[in-house]
Amino acid sequence: MITLPPLRVREGDIGMLGDYFGRRMAAELSWEQWPGFADHVAEAMENHTWPGNVRELRNVVERAVYRWDNWEQPIGECVFDPFESPWKPLSMSSAPVSNGVQKPGEAAPAASEKPRFDNVDDLRAAVDAHERSILEHALGANRWNQRQTAKSLGLSYDQLRHAIKKHGLADSD
Repeated sequence: MITLPPLRVREGDIGMLGDYFGRRMAAELSWEQWPGFADHVAEAMENHTWPGNVRELRNVVERAVYRWDNWEQPIGECVFDPFESPWKPLSMSSAPVSNGVQKPGEAAPAASEKPRFDNVDDLRAAVDAHERSILEHALGANRWNQRQTAKSLGLSYDQLRHAIKKHGLADSD
């Protein structure tokens, strides 16, 4: 068995492998030349922790090359997590649960905030809290228009009404 250290501690490998994967992808796209990476992108790649190691690096580089539309200039944009979203629900510990709707004009949760459960002993409570958070956000985003909220969540109107009642989010006005 061969054991290699993680990519993040192998000095020089990130730049070399990134360049290799970039050249290969540029050739697949029939680019006339390989422009390389802009300095800020190369620096960001060097500073990334690469939890997925080489496979993640390859995916990030290929995605960056594919999305870049000017082969005459160095790649100036790189997305490390294509699934990152500013619409992810707030974590349970970061915000108290109130009557709980995002009000118009209120800032959306930061993209770096990820739901985190310190005590996962009660899975049902964690799932319920997550479901409530999603409902609160969707209702706020749709200004409490329940038909639109149901549609945006892929639920029937009756399913949404049940979920609102289950989580005690019913309008008490």
